Amino acid sequence: MVNVVTSAGQNGVHDFILVRASAIILVAYTLMVAGFFIISPSVTHDLWQSFFANMIVKVATIMALLALLVHAKIGVWQVLSDYVKSALLRASLQFIFSVTLLVYLVFGFLTVWSV
Repeated sequence: MVNVVTSAGQNGVHDFILVRASAIILVAYTLMVAGFFIISPSVTHDLWQSFFANMIVKVATIMALLALLVHAKIGVWQVLSDYVKSALLRASLQFIFSVTLLVYLVFGFLTVWSV
């Protein structure tokens, strides 16, 4: 009988799709920010602040943050499940990484919406 192993998503296919979708979102966000630098002759603090004050950029930044966190959560789970054999150590490390990602999420939201 096969033991059920908890994954970051519902199953392996779901994790696969989440990782690929999050990678696409991250590439799109990177291209958007790179495009900003390409079309801006010189980036000043005021221009940078007005860029991130735009609602579309705020939403895109939050989407990229969520995509990055999903990508990291699944990646850390896969690495830990492959290389850490002790169940207690693996669970402890997963908990630490999950709390760290949650802190990143909170500070990311606070940073984006404070502009």
